[in-house]
Amino acid sequence: MDNIDLISSFSEFKDSKLIDRVTLMAILEDVFRSALKRKYGEDENFDIIINPDKGDLEIWRNRVVVEDGEVENPNREIALSDARKIEPDFEVDEDVSEEVKLSDLGRRAILALRQNLISKIREHDNANIYKQFKDLEDEIYTAEIHHVRRNVVILLDDEGNELILPKRNQIPSDFYRKGDSIRGIIESVELKGSKPVITFSRTSPVFLEKLFEQEIPEIFDGLIDVKRVARIPGEKAKVAVDSYDDRIDPVGACVGMKGSRIHGIVRELGNENIDVINYTNNTKLFIARALSPAHVKDIKINEETKHAEVYLEPEEVSKAIGRGGHNIRLAGQITGYELDVVREGQEEDVELKEFSDEIEAWVIEEFSRIGLDTAKSVLEKTVEDLVKMTDLEEETILEVRSILKEEFED
Repeated sequence: MDNIDLISSFSEFKDSKLIDRVTLMAILEDVFRSALKRKYGEDENFDIIINPDKGDLEIWRNRVVVEDGEVENPNREIALSDARKIEPDFEVDEDVSEEVKLSDLGRRAILALRQNLISKIREHDNANIYKQFKDLEDEIYTAEIHHVRRNVVILLDDEGNELILPKRNQIPSDFYRKGDSIRGIIESVELKGSKPVITFSRTSPVFLEKLFEQEIPEIFDGLIDVKRVARIPGEKAKVAVDSYDDRIDPVGACVGMKGSRIHGIVRELGNENIDVINYTNNTKLFIARALSPAHVKDIKINEETKHAEVYLEPEEVSKAIGRGGHNIRLAGQITGYELDVVREGQEEDVELKEFSDEIEAWVIEEFSRIGLDTAKSVLEKTVEDLVKMTDLEEETILEVRSILKEEFED
């Protein structure tokens, strides 16, 4: 392979990878200088002239003429007799520039040189892709489904960049079909080796927040601010909003007439039920709003432990907890408080922790997680409901109910 053939093949990289001329020349020079260092031990006395557009490449080695027998550094110095073979009128101390052909480097060096170039080009591309997508983190992005696997969906964007959508970032109700376009956010961009790994997400609360920004003009214009978002992907979400203009109802603006504005977001998220609530710095009021549609009678807060006891009439408890415990869990997430439900007017009820000798602590904690912290609150639910709401086996639930029933029978 001669100089022109090699540099012409390098030009193919420029065309296919869309590398600008200056960058390509810098990469080519760096690759050639690495090859010269391996061959001659150094490269400072070499001039490399590259014109990738025309396929021209010249390498010149500069040496100083010394008397025969006085050459100490063959790369930097040339004997007078050897210099005169190049041009007969050379004298001692003059500079000699001699062209180096690629063939002088040897076939193995040429193959290594080409491989080094491919590696450098890939590093350049990967660095550009990494920077491009790093700047897009937490932004909405659209890509096409390329391949569906058991635990991951592979996506390609319009430029052929690969994105991965792991199982944990997929809405459970989503159906993925090759060729379909989907929206999500760029969750993270990491380098594994030199290759950027771009992770896509449809379950992130940030995705919901960005959808609100796209679909609600007042949010896009900065008149309404999305303060907090909590999600159980595909099931339920709560979004707290605030307005900088007292004339604007932030909840009404987000929901729209008969839900017209929020319907598109709900459909995008697989019919995820979205509650929009007014944000406030008043903690008690914020917790009460977060537990909607339940009506709260009173709230006692412990700021040190970020714990709140919420007092409710018995008929309001199921509303506060919600199907599968989703409502109270999201209320806790969006307010930042651990919420415990206390039923008003049921002094005869017994807290579950009183049964710690008979029921294991982790089982009591599981009931408490969904807002069931008294005996009657558990007994009011059917076995089927408790199986759905908790991570407990039916056998365990039946055993707990039996223990609780004995207490009241006694």
